[in-house]
Amino acid sequence: MNARNEPAAGGKVRVATASLAGCFGCHMSLLDIDERILDLVELVEFDRTPLTDIKTLGPCDLGLIEGGVANAENVQVLREFRRQCKVLVALGACAVTGGIPAMRNSVPLAECLDEAFVHGMGLANAGIPDDPELPLLLSQVHPIHEVVQVDYFLPGCPPSAEAIWSLLTAVLEGRALHLPLAQLHYD
Repeated sequence: MNARNEPAAGGKVRVATASLAGCFGCHMSLLDIDERILDLVELVEFDRTPLTDIKTLGPCDLGLIEGGVANAENVQVLREFRRQCKVLVALGACAVTGGIPAMRNSVPLAECLDEAFVHGMGLANAGIPDDPELPLLLSQVHPIHEVVQVDYFLPGCPPSAEAIWSLLTAVLEGRALHLPLAQLHYD
């Protein structure tokens, strides 16, 4: 979509998705739109998304991000999405509020790591991982709007397939989003 919510050249809106710190439940809800996914494919071209296994991100009209921001890699992915996407949607409770991953925010990070990797039950070879390949954890988990500007927020854990479909069709048609309370749920 351009500034007037018109599709990009070629008539199809380019859509990208990503998952940060979360459970991938929002992507599962996207798949739960069932046969309407075929209607969606007629309207959009998918860029980076696990639905297509495309790993790179180019300029997109619409980006859907699920999960909170828990590590340096999440920050990098999120900032790149914001740069590349004209419209960015915080999809689900983790992206909107930090969700379940943010439950660790009430405990200092060092204590969380110590409990999980040093003193946790059933551990063999206890020790906090320090592999340079692992992304650096942030001291707190953040909702995505604390890192980048977000255009739409779709709460839920996960948002229902109906709520996702309502959001997608409203954005694609350039109209205001109105979700009935029945479409919002937290499982």
